[in-house]
Parts: sequence; C-alpha cells; structure tokens
Amino acid sequence: MSLSLSSPSSSLFSSPKRNKWIPRLGSTQFVSINCQRSFPICYVAGGNASSVDTVELITELDAVSSFSEIVPDTVIFDDFDRFPPTAATVSSSLLLGICGLPDAKFMSAIETALADGECIELEKARERLSCFSNKALVNVGAELAKLVPGRVSTEIDARLAYDTRGIIHKVHELLKLYDQLDVSIQRLLFKIPSTWQGIEASRLLEAEGIQTHLTFVYSFAQAAAAAQAGASVIQIFVGRIRDWVRNHSGDPEIEAALKRGEDPGIALVKKAYNYIHKNSLKTKVMAAAVRNKQDLFSLLGIDYIIAPLKILQSMKESITYPDEKYSFVSRLSPASAKMYQFTDEELVKWDQLSLAAAMGPAAEELLAAGLEGCSTQSQRLEEFFGKIWPPPNV
Repeated sequence: MSLSLSSPSSSLFSSPKRNKWIPRLGSTQFVSINCQRSFPICYVAGGNASSVDTVELITELDAVSSFSEIVPDTVIFDDFDRFPPTAATVSSSLLLGICGLPDAKFMSAIETALADGECIELEKARERLSCFSNKALVNVGAELAKLVPGRVSTEIDARLAYDTRGIIHKVHELLKLYDQLDVSIQRLLFKIPSTWQGIEASRLLEAEGIQTHLTFVYSFAQAAAAAQAGASVIQIFVGRIRDWVRNHSGDPEIEAALKRGEDPGIALVKKAYNYIHKNSLKTKVMAAAVRNKQDLFSLLGIDYIIAPLKILQSMKESITYPDEKYSFVSRLSPASAKMYQFTDEELVKWDQLSLAAAMGPAAEELLAAGLEGCSTQSQRLEEFFGKIWPPPNV
C-alpha cells in the first residue's frame, strides 16, 4: 500500500527544555541551543548574552519533503498513526494482507464483496471469483478514498498485461463499481503494467479522462512511450535495477550509465523526468524501491518518492541545523530539464516495434518478473476466495 506522510510528531521535541552545546562553524566560540517544548524553535546565544538569534530546526523528513512528495511504502495499517496517508494503492497483494491479519481494517469491505448477490448468481466459478476480486478491490479502494485526501490507485490484473482491450474492459468494470459507491473519477488512478499493450491502453483511457498509473518501467523507451501516451504517473523501481546489475551485464542502457559513473536506476528516473519536462508532457514520475537515504537525496525534485518506513523514521528522528551542509538541494527541476540533451533516436515517436527493439535484457527480465509476481498474487487471491466462499451468512 502506498501511503503519504505527516508532519513530524511533537514527540521529537517533547522534553520541557534542553540545552545543546555545539561549536559555531569557523570559530572556537560555543553557542547554547535552547529548544522549547513542542516547537522546533531554538534561541541561540553567543558569547554576548545580549545577542540572541532565533533558529528554526527541522527534521530531515521535513527538509526533503519540501522538494518531493515522500510516500511511505507500507501495508501495515498501524503505521497510519505514525505516517497518516494522503494517497493509497489497492491490489491483490493488499487484499491478501488484509485477509491474513486478525481484525484487520477493511476486512468488512472484503466480506461484503463475498456476500454480493450479483457475483453469487454467476454460475461459472472462474467468473464468480473474478467478480468477488473486483468487488473486494473496489470496496477497499472506496474505504481508502474516505481515509486519504489524495488519489487511490487500483491495480489491474497483471494477467491482462498483453491484452489492451482486456485492460480497458477491466478498468471500465472497476470504474462502474466505484461510481456505484460514489467515488469520483478524479480520485482514482488505475495501475497498469508498462507492456506496449498496457501503454496503448493507457493512451486510450487517458483520452476518456481516466487517469492511469503505469508500473514496471525499467527502461527509457518504456518511460518515453508512456509519457507520449499521456499516462498520469509512471513508476520506476530504482533498487530493482541496481539488484539486476549486481548479477547481470550486457544491457546497453545500464552499461552507458555505469560508464558515466551513475547508478543506473537513479539515472533512469532523472532521464525520464528530464524527457517529460523538456517536452512539456503531463506525466508525473514516481521513484520506488529506494534503498537508503542517499537514493532519496539524489532524487530530490522528482514528483513522488516511495520510501521504506525505516528510512522515513530515521529522517523523522534526525534534526537538521540551518548551517548544516547536508546537500538538501533539488537535483531535478523543469528548468534544468530544458538543458538536457537527447539523441535523435530517443526523440522518436515510440511504437510497438521501436519499444521492443530498445528494451534491453534488464527491462525485459524485470518486467517479466514483476508480471509473474502480480499474476501469482491475483491467482492466490481468487483461490483464497474460493476456499472461504460461501461465508457463513450466505
């Protein structure tokens, strides 16, 4: 589940008063830092007691949040209190997680789906289980829409990844169910794999005013084709590309990044962002699978960064001083993107053949692995529903 973050807890500054002595940079003089309760405001007194400056201290999390929207990567609902969500994703994996926890939030939404009369009346078991899955996704998504102020992204069955019409039909089915629950289309994204068929489905859906979220982007060709299609959001998995590099070689796009001394996952995010802004396209870029603070700092300025809770908690607990040289600067901006140089081959109008030719082994293998994992989760969910249906009250 994708959640967004809150402002730092006042518990970070919960002691009534505290003094911390630190050396003033460039001087042997010491200064006294007096932090008052619940407010990140400090009064700094130098050697001259009559000279008092007001200094505002912030957390690292606040500092980076001024550049990009930081989205917690979690499916644990207890984390809502620590990091109140502003956006969310609902998927087969999330539904399995809900079913596997006792008294989990949203379990009633799944139980309602399993008792749905329209689904129960279907004679074929496969169609009935698919109906249950659709209803459960939407019921949970609708509950999340009440909880978060931002958009809810609903994952489309990865088994449809190479079926443009199937993807569009599934989105229309889900959208109809959301409409029955009074969830506005403006509050919704539909998460689609970045195969050519998925990109084409995105183009057609966006033309209808339906917002799409293209995932499993592992190459520049996929990112550029998705942006040309008008996808609302593309999601690039930084850490997964790095993991591939540890055990493989021979991908031209990755080899080029390594020769420049760049991390290939971060390089892809930056290149996609620069392409989108240089060409004035509407697509937003989401970086996922970041593994450490340095990944996050290297991507400041990107639209969204999905970060593990351990990184967010560490930044939430770390105080940043005004004179600290911590490189909290934007690494990406629309202005700098205009200066980025692309080759003629990169500026083509992408189609199915050019996309297939441009995707290297990393993108092909990682896309296939992502599709297999999500397809397995969808299958597991239907099998689980088949085992527990009918519920006692049906």
